Amino acid sequence: MWRYLAPLGLFMVLVVFLSMGLSLDPKDVPSPLIGKNAPAFTLPDLHSPEKQISPDLYKGQVWLLNVWASWCVSCRAEHPVLNQLAQKYQLNIVGLNYKDQRNDGISWLRQRGNPYISNAFDLAGRVGIDWGVYGVPETFIIDKQGKIRYKHTGPVGWLDVEEKIMPMIQRLMKEAP
Repeated sequence: MWRYLAPLGLFMVLVVFLSMGLSLDPKDVPSPLIGKNAPAFTLPDLHSPEKQISPDLYKGQVWLLNVWASWCVSCRAEHPVLNQLAQKYQLNIVGLNYKDQRNDGISWLRQRGNPYISNAFDLAGRVGIDWGVYGVPETFIIDKQGKIRYKHTGPVGWLDVEEKIMPMIQRLMKEAP
């Protein structure tokens, strides 16, 4: 009798763990970088390769880093929100064009609008790896001291803007540098 109950008990334990795993949100991947200094990088600008972009350019400001690519379907869905966010709130949004071809990224922005104050070109994807990017799109909020305060995985929607992103940005803007 016990030899039948042991496998059944093991099976029941596995079912419980599987059901717990299925209830988790796959977009809710915690970042080990929250509260830490944003990883340093120096990359060429997407539009002007002779110009260099670095997080140091934005010290003393609250800014967003949005990781995107022209081949990314979810980026297409979030892009109108970023355009409106930049226009409505005058936010500093820096793009990180991830594993993309330069001409494809430029054409994509020309067609869909450009919400970015600058756009770093990360053809090899090394900077994305340093920032812990799992896939595109991903958006980070960086505070005035250059620390990552929030990471949003997946496309940003207006509900995310209203409930998480703007309240945090408004709070961070009030803090002293």
